Amino acid sequence: MSVTQALLGPLLASGAPKPLITHYDDATGARIELSRATTANWAAKTANWLVDEIDLEPGGPVLVALPAHWQTVGVLLGAWWCGARITDDPQGAEVAFVPAADLEIGKGAHTVAAVGLDALGAPVRGLPGGVADYVSDIRVHGDDFSPLSPIDGSEPALLDLSVDDLVNRARRRAEALHIGRDDRVLSTLEWDLPDGVVDGFLAVLAAQASLVHCTNPDPEKLDRRRSDERITVELRP
Repeated sequence: MSVTQALLGPLLASGAPKPLITHYDDATGARIELSRATTANWAAKTANWLVDEIDLEPGGPVLVALPAHWQTVGVLLGAWWCGARITDDPQGAEVAFVPAADLEIGKGAHTVAAVGLDALGAPVRGLPGGVADYVSDIRVHGDDFSPLSPIDGSEPALLDLSVDDLVNRARRRAEALHIGRDDRVLSTLEWDLPDGVVDGFLAVLAAQASLVHCTNPDPEKLDRRRSDERITVELRP
């Protein structure tokens, strides 16, 4: 069972139409909310693109050099769903997901996918030849994904962590951070690898909670947000 199936699967099985990710960018004033089902659709489209267009197989290295963002959620969950190993090294990576504003990060990967990080998911214009526009390319792919074969728990998932290692670490960190089911978690953590993405993202999924992530946080807005979003747990750097 993949990381995505293990952590997102129980949330989808509950059938509750609850928000999973609420993303604020205080530099632009943007607020985007993704339900559990919408998050799964983005992940499925990403996984289908990786399998159909990149021919990614379980264990294939994928660079994800992206900030904490709702689009990063789709990239990570999609990559794990089809068994990718998330790496921090572009050299030899099957595909590198990088910010559209910094394509050089992906140099050395077989394919570079530019992620626009636009609040509403707008496509990226004017990309150089050979660079894929993540949002545009995945849109034509299916909203459901079924792995061609089961993902073994011993497969590498994140740096030197296997699928089972990563899932178990996320569950332990959820307990250590006192995140419980249905909590609303306010976070300003960066998703560095591996600790940031485990604490700031996967632990929330493991607890079956929901995440309110703030990029470029404004302290004055954070005070109001704790009330508006009914925050019950807060994660800070």
